[in-house]
Amino acid sequence: METSSIRVLVVDDSEPFRRFVCSIVQAIPNMQIMFEVSDGLEAVRKAEELQPDLITLDIGLPKMNGIEAARRIRKLSPESKILFI
Repeated sequence: METSSIRVLVVDDSEPFRRFVCSIVQAIPNMQIMFEVSDGLEAVRKAEELQPDLITLDIGLPKMNGIEAARRIRKLSPESKILFI
């Protein structure tokens, strides 16, 4: 039986930290990076568009903080799990 990949959206305004998170996620079997974004507004847009399984979310983000982004994502992509980093 083949297991499907866990699709991940990585959200952090620090490019080096985003790269770090991506390297960890990619090292885990059955996890796939769908997209990376650097601000809360784009996180909401991409979550709605991509409907990822998991979203790693920074709290301190430009344009919209992670808490507000999470509230909006919860409405637009209710099946996505959010992990604050």
